[in-house]
Amino acid sequence: MSITIIYGSDSGATKQVASRIARKIQGRALDIKEATTADFEGCDLLILGAPTYGNGDLQSDWEANIDTLKSADLTDKKVALFGTGDQVNYPESFVDAMGILYDHVVAQGAVVVGFTDTDGYDYSASAAERDGRFVGLALDQDSQSSKSDKRITAWIGGLT
Repeated sequence: MSITIIYGSDSGATKQVASRIARKIQGRALDIKEATTADFEGCDLLILGAPTYGNGDLQSDWEANIDTLKSADLTDKKVALFGTGDQVNYPESFVDAMGILYDHVVAQGAVVVGFTDTDGYDYSASAAERDGRFVGLALDQDSQSSKSDKRITAWIGGLT
């Protein structure tokens, strides 16, 4: 199974998570700044990752390159999502960027896999929560980094 992980990252935390996932799942991690439409389309499983900035904003490289995602044919494409956020300082917009990406890929016909439980998090609102679950893997590298490895491993187990 070919797996491509496309991420955006400013501080490096999301890049680090993408690299960890790539190693565990034998995938290829690629910065959104380098991604082409073919990178979105040419794999069996597409994983998208983004940090949330400010009050729920999509990371700047994703914003600048969102048209590459929008131009990809994701009809029936298996897509998983992960997001990094800070539930302590931004509890009202925890991993919102993951929800933004979710809306894009669903509108393009993708089949999203890898929903996770919201148990164990302490936030007040998230655009990435649908029907009581996160649309992907939510990670808080600021206040819960000690839980990330276990969360990543469990999430990967549900993707393949």
